[in-house]
Amino acid sequence: MLVQKQVGPVSTTSSISAGILVPGRTGNMGEDIVSELHGRYYEAAYRRSIFSGSSAAQTTSVALATTVVGLTLTNPIGSPVNLVVNKFGFSFLVAFAASSAVGLAVGYNAATAVTQTTPITPKNNFVGVGSSGTGLLASTAAVPTAATLQTIVGTGLTGAITTVPFIAPTIVDLEGSIILPPGGYLCTYTSTASGAASAYFSFQWEEVPV
Repeated sequence: MLVQKQVGPVSTTSSISAGILVPGRTGNMGEDIVSELHGRYYEAAYRRSIFSGSSAAQTTSVALATTVVGLTLTNPIGSPVNLVVNKFGFSFLVAFAASSAVGLAVGYNAATAVTQTTPITPKNNFVGVGSSGTGLLASTAAVPTAATLQTIVGTGLTGAITTVPFIAPTIVDLEGSIILPPGGYLCTYTSTASGAASAYFSFQWEEVPV
């Protein structure tokens, strides 16, 4: 089937009335021209497939331990969906005792489940109407296989929060680049422990059928 489209605008002098059929548009190299009608995540959020959750006021575990204190997102064994991670948020309200790398670590075990020691209830981003999802969150979790460091997102320093430099509240846009299949998990990472009861974390993800 041959699909023909028009190079350049369909109309240059006025808006096109509702209900009128018009050709699709391309650029001068044949690429499709599209624009977003709504915000980036509107469609997925409207379809109740976007979830998020956060942890607060913790002192993080160090490096790649099998007991993770921070925030762990888990896709349970046998899950019917993949967890596609969009956002990671972090903030520290007390200086680190020693400088720390801040990052994300991933792990996978198809046979042994992650233990949700201190579970957190994920929230559907369609507020008040969205259904419960499949992904699990915990502020303390025991993972069956130690995670491996996936990416570094920042640095925790030792200066007081009133000085510069100090790590500011940060949202990292992962753009769906980390996918957790059934049996996969994603953990926060600090190479040294955060200051006392100072760590705040959040994840936002989409649940997509396997």
